[in-house]
Amino acid sequence: MATIHHELSINAPVAKVYEALASAERIGTWWDKHTSVQTDRGLVLEHDPGPEHGVVRFLVVELAPNRRVEWECISVHPKSSPASAWTGTHFTFELEGRDQAHTTKLDFRQLGYDERSEFFKANEAAWGEVLQSLKRVVEAQAR
Repeated sequence: MATIHHELSINAPVAKVYEALASAERIGTWWDKHTSVQTDRGLVLEHDPGPEHGVVRFLVVELAPNRRVEWECISVHPKSSPASAWTGTHFTFELEGRDQAHTTKLDFRQLGYDERSEFFKANEAAWGEVLQSLKRVVEAQAR
């Protein structure tokens, strides 16, 4: 199994970056519209990228304020969907405040990805784009 890994520096306080990752409403500002549902397993984030993919569901595994967010993809998708390779993978966002709280280092990893998947490289590139969107939105809000 492989890990998709991206690191970036965000010119915003760590609390602002954490806020953008910690709720469905805020995730919707930089990625895609999300909703949250409380289940017997815990909080689940959901978004619907279209009928060819089905609803993507992430169990919120950990919310450690200003330090770490972790999700697990718990939905199952058609083999033709790039999300089909996500089931069971974990998404971690490690945060580290720098420069007297004005800059945040974000270390993102999608763990447990099958590198033999035809979608691996495209998904790696897509996460790079999504994280750049997170950076733009949070930096604009921090001004």
